[in-house]
Amino acid sequence: MAAPMEVAVCTDSAAQLWSCVVWELHSGANLLTYRGGQAGPRGLALLNGEYLLAAQLGKNYICAWELQRKLVAGTGVIGRLRTAGRGLYPLVRPRAALYLSQVSTGNLLVILSRHYQDVSCLKFTGDSSHFISGGKDCLVLAWSLCSVLQADPSRILAPRHVWSRHTLPITDLHCGFGGPLARVATASLDQTIKLWAISSGDLLLSVLFDVGITSLTMDLAEHHVFCGGSDGSIFQVDLCSTPGRVSVGLAPCTESNTFPHPRNQVTCLSVSMDGSVLLSGSHDETVRLWDVTSKQCLRTITLKGPVTNAAIVLAPPSMLSPDFRPSLPLPHFNKHLLGAEHGDEAQGGGLRMRLGLHLQGTEPTYQEQLEQLQAVLMSTMEKDQLLPVRVSELEEEVRNLRKINRDLFDFSTRIITRPAK
Repeated sequence: MAAPMEVAVCTDSAAQLWSCVVWELHSGANLLTYRGGQAGPRGLALLNGEYLLAAQLGKNYICAWELQRKLVAGTGVIGRLRTAGRGLYPLVRPRAALYLSQVSTGNLLVILSRHYQDVSCLKFTGDSSHFISGGKDCLVLAWSLCSVLQADPSRILAPRHVWSRHTLPITDLHCGFGGPLARVATASLDQTIKLWAISSGDLLLSVLFDVGITSLTMDLAEHHVFCGGSDGSIFQVDLCSTPGRVSVGLAPCTESNTFPHPRNQVTCLSVSMDGSVLLSGSHDETVRLWDVTSKQCLRTITLKGPVTNAAIVLAPPSMLSPDFRPSLPLPHFNKHLLGAEHGDEAQGGGLRMRLGLHLQGTEPTYQEQLEQLQAVLMSTMEKDQLLPVRVSELEEEVRNLRKINRDLFDFSTRIITRPAK
């Protein structure tokens, strides 16, 4: 079995030759190109390893491609775009609201309106249990996907955490691994990055820079945070060497923690799985591959416009197989809540379910289930204690039956063998 291949997926705002291009990370070989539309910043997502979705720049729809280059559809009111887990729930941002849809039906499940200004970035945790949104209102909101899907429609949905320690718009965020125990890094134009814990909502670390931070990412081991500045600087912050306090002063700029990037705003950053190379995109229309250890630029690829997306991903098998076909067609995503307008309920052809909403009070609680299990266990133990007594009783009964059978046999034998008179 061949080793997984890492590829670089990039888009620019011009889209003259193509909308999206896929390169082999280390050789720079062009593997695939997709045409049709212009992907907006942070508007690219893989859907279940079968489709590539791109939220269009300045337009209210998504372009969707099969990974073998076929343009599928355009639909929806979109800004930022992310998918949960295997792509069961695409999360999109039209202005200040968040739209959560279901892939299998295309139904719009819920609309979340808790930001006061436009949402600038979205991310799911690795296990899709939570998603994080950051906006121009300086707020970062952490949402529980389960709570959102099971919420009572008559109630106002509330995020699990509201982080308001930034003083200028949020520009980027990154979710680490660990699901509900993951850490979230946020970047802002207030020249700081902050590290948060989803489990407790606590602020773990705040680092100050001398420029506004426009993009950031972390390596897989979460030892380093890479930050791109509005002036083109790229910083590397060592999380293992930071002092044991929440607020850290101005981060020093040295050759050991700064990449010699041209003076153009960094728009996106991504790190390889082994943490050895860093991919950056910027307004100077270039995508650069950096060696993390030496801080040297390994390769520069020139595009036709400012880079809007540049990410290192593991190529799904469908991307490298020319005969691949998606398992299911991609539905049209509704723009309105099911049954709200335009007869969506009649046209949907499916059943909308809110898991757990109508089960309250009918399912036994965990305490009741525990008591039932304890009762079964005690009953089993009592039966085990009575088992030797029951065995002794059965053995005595068998002995009595054998004696009776023997006496009956002897009596029958005497009757049969008695001489006739």
